[in-house]
Amino acid sequence: MILRIKMRGGITNLEIRRLGNEEIADLNALMVDVMSRLPSQELFAMDDEDYFHDYVLENGEIYGAYLAGKLVAYSVLTFPKQTENNLGREFGVPEKELSDVGFLEATVVHESARGLGLQRHFHRLREKRARENGCRYLYSTVHPDNHASISNLESEGFNLSFTRLMYKGKLRHCYIKRLL
Repeated sequence: MILRIKMRGGITNLEIRRLGNEEIADLNALMVDVMSRLPSQELFAMDDEDYFHDYVLENGEIYGAYLAGKLVAYSVLTFPKQTENNLGREFGVPEKELSDVGFLEATVVHESARGLGLQRHFHRLREKRARENGCRYLYSTVHPDNHASISNLESEGFNLSFTRLMYKGKLRHCYIKRLL
């Protein structure tokens, strides 16, 4: 899919596509690069390539945004099913409905592509895909100081449910959206 975005100097085409095993190394390099410039490492819980290969691609989808052929952003949607990773239990989702839960995991956007609305675009794409996969609930986690992500989640209809330590002691707001 091609997303036409107005940038300084005119209209630019971003290519959005689903990523597979062959793009994980590029995704990891982008994640490490962007995270290296964060003011605090508490803001993001980094995963490793094995997590993307062994869990995400088996239980979800990854989408990437390419500008002039270079990966500048990615976003992850997983379906945790009955695993212990399924926060649906903490949100009060009945055990028999845990397979109806989708998780909006990380979205990483390189500085060169920020301000283009990619995070919102990825939210909408992942919600559409979650609906197509039969999800009735979506959840997401975000650091309390990540105001841009909080704003994007809330503008897409997510509601703050609780805040707790996660990801090896990192504080996170936990958001939910019921899909009807």
